[in-house]
Amino acid sequence: MTTDAETAYHYNVIRRALDIIDESDAPGPSLEDLATALKMSPAHLQRVFSRWVGVSPKRYQQFLALDHAKTLLREKFTTLATADQVGLSGTGRLHDLFVKWEAMSPGEFAAGGKGLTIHYGWFDSPFGPALVMGTAKGICGMAFAAETGADAAMLDMQTRWPNAEYTENAQMLAPWASAAFGQSDDVAQLFLIGAPFQIKVWEALLQIPSGHVTTYSEIAQSIGNPKAVRAVGTAVGRNPISWLIPCHRALRKSGGLGGYHWGLPVKRAMLAWESAEAESA
Repeated sequence: MTTDAETAYHYNVIRRALDIIDESDAPGPSLEDLATALKMSPAHLQRVFSRWVGVSPKRYQQFLALDHAKTLLREKFTTLATADQVGLSGTGRLHDLFVKWEAMSPGEFAAGGKGLTIHYGWFDSPFGPALVMGTAKGICGMAFAAETGADAAMLDMQTRWPNAEYTENAQMLAPWASAAFGQSDDVAQLFLIGAPFQIKVWEALLQIPSGHVTTYSEIAQSIGNPKAVRAVGTAVGRNPISWLIPCHRALRKSGGLGGYHWGLPVKRAMLAWESAEAESA
């Protein structure tokens, strides 16, 4: 039986390993070099890493490679218009089992969060420090500070709803955060705060299964506005609940990663993490 202390230790080991891998030039550190940096035996690191991430360190580094996005687009492209019919939307564990959501009315959105109390807290995640924000109805914001820094991430989220009242309350958000990062079987309740067009785009993103990707033009097609590719890109970039509303699964037609609000290394890590989960499943 794994103790809480062992779980915390292994979690921190994996966090450090991912940091080392992400900061390394291609082809990345060998298992032996990684084990030396972490002061572990190669065999022990292989066991711990494979148990937590689902694949070996070497395989994970292949998922992190920049051309992995092109492989995903070639092999795991999701046509959103037919996703429901062929059952693809049912393969996303987070979406079907761990996420429920509702949207704020347009009038409430226009008020800039006036009358809302938004709670926030910082949590560890596989992608660095995560800022989670939520109301009594669910998570309304999720930001990642590994590239931007904590202060910038907080300011970014607060400017989205400038008239709301903010209060620190990590304890309230902890069950949702644990569900978001696969650390519990709780349900992550989402509360979408955005303009009607943005919410349509975010609904489309929620249909993309874990381990699959789509393109900005495909999203535009799926919402019935094929000429609105640029507007779709803007709405994807303004997604306030990163990871759970999976804007990281939207790629350029060329297979390029495109932009990512919280930094391309974070987007790359998210795609790699989901690929590892899909392979281990």
